[in-house]
Amino acid sequence: MGMKRGKIKVLVCGASGFIGRNIIEKWSGRDDMELYGTYFRTTPGGSLRHNKKVSLIRADLTRKEQVDDLIKGMDVVIQAAAVTTGAKDTITRPYIHVTGNAVMNSIIFRACFENQVKHVVFFSCTTMYRGGDVPVKEEDFDYHIIDKYFGVGWTKVYVEKMCEFYSRIGTTKYTAIRHSNVYGPHDKFDLDRSHVLGATVAKVIQAQDGRIVVWGDGSELRDLLYVSDLVDFVGLILDSQQEPFELVKLGFGSSIPIKQLVEKVIEISGKNVSIEYDGTKPTINFKLVLDVEKARKKYGWQPSVSLEEGLRRTLSWYKENVLP
Repeated sequence: MGMKRGKIKVLVCGASGFIGRNIIEKWSGRDDMELYGTYFRTTPGGSLRHNKKVSLIRADLTRKEQVDDLIKGMDVVIQAAAVTTGAKDTITRPYIHVTGNAVMNSIIFRACFENQVKHVVFFSCTTMYRGGDVPVKEEDFDYHIIDKYFGVGWTKVYVEKMCEFYSRIGTTKYTAIRHSNVYGPHDKFDLDRSHVLGATVAKVIQAQDGRIVVWGDGSELRDLLYVSDLVDFVGLILDSQQEPFELVKLGFGSSIPIKQLVEKVIEISGKNVSIEYDGTKPTINFKLVLDVEKARKKYGWQPSVSLEEGLRRTLSWYKENVLP
């Protein structure tokens, strides 16, 4: 990451969250970085709190004066802070994914522009795509977002365009990563706030009566990417990006039906659990397969952790760190 001599000052917004925590743990061993991390509602615990290689700062990222103080003097800002929950909130309270995220990113990106930060990375998503059986590319977004993703999808597109806007008027490079469903250590593992993999792991491991209930009919397709592969790509993009703005899609490149995913989690867990499907519960019957050729061809990236290996690592971590 040849930006300048000496240590690079890196701010990870959302250091106690899923992606931010994994970035901190991966990079805290690097001698070329001076790491800072923000948290707000989730107090850093365990190894993060005692990690001497990162300076943790409590900050409200919707407050301009706090953000300005944070970003002054930083070389790189990794924007991994977000209001994120699962399908239940996406359906019943979609507004919680809109206002806070739009305000937060507007303030952060303006501060990065004004303080001439060298590079900003923003984690977007793939909810703006219609889905289907054909792998989608970056340019396949057709400005039609399904109703259940309307709020979160358009908010992400707006924030991506804000990245592009600031890249055009200043010296800061911006990267927007449209990633698929990311999973692994430090994910949310509760039924109300988790995405599909985290909720499935929690249901299977905590099953008391030999059965679990899966929301929907299990036909939805999900592209699942192990978190270390996402973190590796962030390192690549910081080293290699030449353009002022880059929009790139990241996923495993193939999808699995939820039914097969649940069965695989049960198999790897070694538990004897039966599955019941409940079509009355909130679910988003969405099928998405990602084309990740841009990341492969332009940046030499490809996922290195198979779904089976990723599930084994995730289940092992969950048993060691989440179970009482």
